[in-house]
Amino acid sequence: MKRVVVIASGETEQRALPILLAGLEDEGIHSREVRIPPRHGDITAEVAAKIIHALWYERADARPDKIVVLVDTDRKAPEAALADLRRRLPGLLSSDMREAVQYAYTQRHLEAWFFADAEGLKKTVGGSLGRVDTSRPDEIENPKLHLKHLLGSDRLYTSRTSEEVARELNPQVIAGRSPSFGKFLDAVRNGGAAPGGSSGRDPGSGRPTPHG
Repeated sequence: MKRVVVIASGETEQRALPILLAGLEDEGIHSREVRIPPRHGDITAEVAAKIIHALWYERADARPDKIVVLVDTDRKAPEAALADLRRRLPGLLSSDMREAVQYAYTQRHLEAWFFADAEGLKKTVGGSLGRVDTSRPDEIENPKLHLKHLLGSDRLYTSRTSEEVARELNPQVIAGRSPSFGKFLDAVRNGGAAPGGSSGRDPGSGRPTPHG
C-alpha cells in the first residue's frame, strides 16, 4: 500500500479529505492522513517544510511515498496561489523530500467540490442549492459562504459538518465536474499536472469508487 499524506489548510480539509479519498485504497493508495498548520496558520513554504521534516523523521522506516501540498486559491489564479511554494519550498528540503512532494489546489475553497455532487449535497442541506451552476463548481463565487447560507442560522458550518457532507458525496461525480478535484486526485495518484494544464487523463475515468 502506497502511503500518501496531504498537507492542507485547516480542520475542514482534515476531516473531509480522508473520506473523499478513501476509495483510492482499492488502487493500493492509503491517503487518509491530512496534516494542517499549527494554530490555523497559512501554508507558507516554511510551515510546509516543518511538516514535511516531521513526517520524514517521525518513522524513518515508514516515510510517506508522496506528500501533496493542497492550497486554497481563494480569489487568486492557481499559478499565483502556488508560485511562492513552488519557488521556495524545494530549497528548504533535502533531495529525497523534494522528489516526494506534489502540489495541488482547490479552486477558491474546498466547499466548491461539495457542490459538484448536487444530489449528495442536497441530502445534507435538506433541499435546493440555490441559484448556483453545480455543473461548474470551480466557478462558484464564495462556495463556503453559500453553503453556510444553505445550512441556515440554526446549523453552524463546522469541520464536523464538512465531514458529514463528505460522507454523502460521490467522488466520481465530483471528479467529473470539478477540474481542480480531478487534478488533485492525479497528484495523489501519479504526480499531477501543472495548474491549468492537462494530465492527459480522461477526467471522467479511473476515479475513486463510491464509499459509505
